Amino acid sequence: MRLRMSVVVAVVCLLVPVFSAQADRGRITGVITDTRGFVLPGVTVTLAGLEQRSTVTNERGEFTFDNLAPGKYTLRAILAGFTDLMRDVSIAGNGTGRLKLQMTVGAIEETITVSAEAPRSARRGASVGGLARAVGGYAAGDGFNTETYDHIDEGGLRRVADDPLSTFSIDVDTASYANVRRFLTDGSLPPAGAVRIEELINYFRFDYPKPEEGQPFSVTTELAACPWNSKNRLALIGIRGAESDDDKDPGPRNLVFLLDVSGSMASPDKLPLVRNAMRMLVNTLTARDRIAIVVYAGASGLVLPSTSGDRKEVIRRALAQLEAGGSTNGAAGITLAYQVARRHFVHGGVNRVILATDGDFNVGVTNQDELTRLIEQERASGVFLSVLGVGTGNLKDSTMEKLADKGNGNYAYLDSLHEAHKVLVREGGATLNAIAKDVKIQVEFNPATVAAYRLIGYENRVLRNEDFNDDRKDAGEIGEGHTVTALYEIVPAGRAVETASVDPLRYQQPRDRAPAANARELATVKVRYKAPDGDVSRLLSTVVRNGDAPMAANLGFASAVAEFGMLLRNSEHKGRASYRAAAERARRFRGSDAEGYRTEFIKLTEVAAQLHTLRD
Repeated sequence: MRLRMSVVVAVVCLLVPVFSAQADRGRITGVITDTRGFVLPGVTVTLAGLEQRSTVTNERGEFTFDNLAPGKYTLRAILAGFTDLMRDVSIAGNGTGRLKLQMTVGAIEETITVSAEAPRSARRGASVGGLARAVGGYAAGDGFNTETYDHIDEGGLRRVADDPLSTFSIDVDTASYANVRRFLTDGSLPPAGAVRIEELINYFRFDYPKPEEGQPFSVTTELAACPWNSKNRLALIGIRGAESDDDKDPGPRNLVFLLDVSGSMASPDKLPLVRNAMRMLVNTLTARDRIAIVVYAGASGLVLPSTSGDRKEVIRRALAQLEAGGSTNGAAGITLAYQVARRHFVHGGVNRVILATDGDFNVGVTNQDELTRLIEQERASGVFLSVLGVGTGNLKDSTMEKLADKGNGNYAYLDSLHEAHKVLVREGGATLNAIAKDVKIQVEFNPATVAAYRLIGYENRVLRNEDFNDDRKDAGEIGEGHTVTALYEIVPAGRAVETASVDPLRYQQPRDRAPAANARELATVKVRYKAPDGDVSRLLSTVVRNGDAPMAANLGFASAVAEFGMLLRNSEHKGRASYRAAAERARRFRGSDAEGYRTEFIKLTEVAAQLHTLRD
């Protein structure tokens, strides 16, 4: 059957065209933004009148129509998640019209073919960000919420005398933050399993020093009093990935999009959103890049063979033909996607499969362990995997996070076109261009200055201490310009530590302290990593100096996000944390916020405080 989504059309536009003599025929240029001023790539702009033209806005939201016959035209702009925009424009001979247009969020008009397996809740209008959302284990439309999240076993304090080493894999995923934002903007507190504090923090970029020449990343540390427990201290470890110079060729990209087109992807916040996200990315491709599209539902198929990035119309036509219907055999699609990626492998470039799905695998290999083993086998080819999660009501968050982790990739959740632009265009280098893989961190704490410590977040990234030097053990990757942040809450030496204890040993005595265990050092941080195409790891090391210092900007804002996460999770370690304190500290250390992400975080903190009050 076919479902037709209704649309309410509204128009917002600014600035009357200005004309100037340039050529015998006319020209129209323009830029399209949303009402917050963010540019909108991927907008389909059509011009009807004496001539018929069509184009798509680039990554800067710009469009151009050249060589137009003088006369009257009707301009129309269409983007899923926004209301249509229409404007009458007149072009005189030798004239150029310059337009600045705004599109408002509204309902989505979308024609989707839906099989019998599609949920009846596919017929849904759109709210903030163009998405209609169902939350928190309640009914979603006519169906039921079957979203799944792993239980998070929050780590407690560890005594340095018993366990001086802390070892974990880095995590550059950001899905948890966007998903938490989705819950809050829909008026619901997220389930505890959806709140991964490290992903909340790593959603933001921090002002860490640039790496030294020849190094893939820098390592920096900060130390200050703990805001929610004044008796303790808070230590920050920050990593910043190297970035390519603007005039340096980043190398060709061999991308294979693996798109879930099953019936569960029919709703506007799923396949239609993915289509528009891809249109944004297509605008950034060049002749050196290649893109292919593999789809899967009950069966898998190649919708677009690997195609040069300058053949944009061919790519757009393939996107326009995508339809949703059928059950979900994800494993078959994964195998085909890797085959296509390997066939067009580019040495010295980017080779990546990008899986877009709600994670609802229900045909073929459906077990998480079997799916992750399949990904582990495929990653040996040097092709990395990124996962884009979409939709509500049946989001399989735990499955998608594991697939990205095992595929040497990252996991992002697209709750809006704004997030899609951030992930694929604004931060596309960090998302797609890996500069190091299997990045692990090991911290050795000094018993002379630290009685106990607690790693905040990274619960599912903890490694055994012996894994740090074992190059066979998988860990996270870091992309161009990525920043990775980890926080430790520290109990100073000399303070009583309330942790579970064991009886004294009969056959061993506590270890003696080495000469380096003096009051000048708090800890040693070691980072081990491999080149993207390497098999042997390299080592970086730095010392965290002991001493009291006022809270600096990076630690200030990161601690606000961590406090926010502990409150959402109702952590037993939250101490005197409060949403008000987190918001105030975030304002104080907001710093430069050109994209508005930090300002948005402050607003989300205020929303969470109100929802928490209502729940209580």
